[in-house]
Amino acid sequence: MSSQISTQQFDELINSGVTLLDFSASWCGPCKALEPVIAQLNEQYAGRAEIKKIDIDHNRDLAVQMGIQSVPTLILFKDGQEMQRLIGMQRKDVLQKALDAALS
Repeated sequence: MSSQISTQQFDELINSGVTLLDFSASWCGPCKALEPVIAQLNEQYAGRAEIKKIDIDHNRDLAVQMGIQSVPTLILFKDGQEMQRLIGMQRKDVLQKALDAALS
């Protein structure tokens, strides 16, 4: 789920529809705590939004390109445009609200 992603794959991923990217790291405690929430959202929004985890250690160039300075950082895209950026541990309802707003 968190393998290396090319620039082209990244562009294709965020280009259309709603995408939530979870920039995280295996050594990050809050990232690990957020994993079950991300898994639940992935199930809940299946077919309506893409939810992907991106390991910053495997995708350093992308992390730099996106200006990731701390993890977890969650970035919500709609049709290629960044809609919202959430830094640090987030509650499920906060993420649901952001996804619902982007989908409406």
